[in-house]
Amino acid sequence: MSSSTFLQGLAITAVNNFMTNTMVKATSTNLELILASKSPRRRELLVQLGYQFSIQVSDIDEAVEKAETPYTYVLRLAKQKALHVLNSLPKAEQTYSFVLGSDTSVVFNGQILGKPDNEADFTKTLSLLSDKQHQVLTAIALVSKNSIEGQVITTDVVFKALTKAEILAYWLTGEPQDKAGGYGIQGLAGQFVKSINGSYSAVVGLPLYETAQLLAKAGFIGSIHPK
Repeated sequence: MSSSTFLQGLAITAVNNFMTNTMVKATSTNLELILASKSPRRRELLVQLGYQFSIQVSDIDEAVEKAETPYTYVLRLAKQKALHVLNSLPKAEQTYSFVLGSDTSVVFNGQILGKPDNEADFTKTLSLLSDKQHQVLTAIALVSKNSIEGQVITTDVVFKALTKAEILAYWLTGEPQDKAGGYGIQGLAGQFVKSINGSYSAVVGLPLYETAQLLAKAGFIGSIHPK
């Protein structure tokens, strides 16, 4: 056997051992956790909690239904995202899988402010939020074959007075385009926030406390747990 073949064999063995150990850790509770979101922010927050999970994006219609309140809207979407992913799994996998769905909306005076369509739409949205309080509603839902658990976290956010020049400069950074309400509190727009009353992580996209409580109730083990 050549030295290169021997080293390749060692490398393959090491990778297989790593994958085996990783899978044991991930399935030590005999449960599989799936995040139904393509958001890098939600992924990072769930990693921060120490959970092993996979990602499967949910493709659903996110249009607001007639007479739907912001509260019922975000909760419905969080549940539907999770259910869509769960129902797409093979029947055998559904028996041990839990799917975590989430949705976030920025709300001003009862009106849901979605992702800006263009610069004019963005400018209108930021002008509404300027020097005023608004709410950020984030829903989480944990769905399995036998259960659906969900809740909504509401956080009050107050912006400083924004000038037209600041609004334009922020738009030109490219950050607001894919954000609900036209801003990301974890990014450059954090400097606009005078005060926050509630969950910062919920405004980012996934409430850490409530998510950890929901997953612990279902039997998932995070990075901090009693021995």
